[in-house]
Amino acid sequence: MPSPKPKARTYALRTKRLALSAILAAMAMIFSYIEALIPLPVPIPGIKLGLANLVIVIAIYRLGFKYAFIINCVRILITGLLFTGLFGAIYSFAGGVLSIVVMYLLYRTGLFSMVGVSMAGGVFHNLGQLLVACLIMSNFKLMSYFAVLLFSGLISGILIGIVAAVLYDKLPHLNV
Repeated sequence: MPSPKPKARTYALRTKRLALSAILAAMAMIFSYIEALIPLPVPIPGIKLGLANLVIVIAIYRLGFKYAFIINCVRILITGLLFTGLFGAIYSFAGGVLSIVVMYLLYRTGLFSMVGVSMAGGVFHNLGQLLVACLIMSNFKLMSYFAVLLFSGLISGILIGIVAAVLYDKLPHLNV
């Protein structure tokens, strides 16, 4: 039987990537919702587990920057509209964009493990949100809160990175 034409293979590959991206975006939204339901043991403002980042880290490694970025933006937009409102979406978008850019740059160097990439993502997500808060409130004294957010970003980033590394090794490696 003759092999499929290259154009047909390209369409099939795009379709696989699109389907996988839709599944990952849905998973990230579900994780965001679950995270909103889980009370943290320490009720400190701005601290979250970052469960949706699990999907984003895996998407960076599996699909590349473009698809991971789109998945992240779709998740932020929809969960913002459904759960956090306009300002929540703005803060989340700032943190999400900064973190995914930093994670991708670190991934591209090849010097960092998935845990290191995720850890940086957690820290820079918090930094992005705090910078937007400073701009919106015209108060750069809020940056003094970064020490708390730095620590929480490190811890949650490490935990999410460990889970992502374990899951990534167990996921089927489709040619996408």
